[in-house]
Amino acid sequence: MDMTTSAETPRNCSGVSEIFSQVGEKWTMQVVVALRHEPRRFNVIKRVVSGISQQMLTRTLKTLERDGMVERTVRDTTPPQVDYALTELGRSLAETVRQLAEWASVHRAVIHHNRVRYDERS
Repeated sequence: MDMTTSAETPRNCSGVSEIFSQVGEKWTMQVVVALRHEPRRFNVIKRVVSGISQQMLTRTLKTLERDGMVERTVRDTTPPQVDYALTELGRSLAETVRQLAEWASVHRAVIHHNRVRYDERS
């Protein structure tokens, strides 16, 4: 395979890195997990995602909405109610996050052991 013409060339890694940076960000992953099973309102998400500030949650939701992973629905009530839900793209990310969390859980002890061994040698 000619690596200079492939879509997988290092030249295209910057675009992938940008996406990895966003979806791998601490708050993004937690918001996606919070919305995994059902739509939620802002304050419910804020309660579920422990430690997130209102400003950071707003920023994270806007970024996810811009990327097409979250859909924002405003209900015509007084006061207006806003729900956030994962789109199909967001649900596919939630599944990937679930698999990554499962991998981390399975390998956590081995990684801890390796760190201790490395630190003892250093």
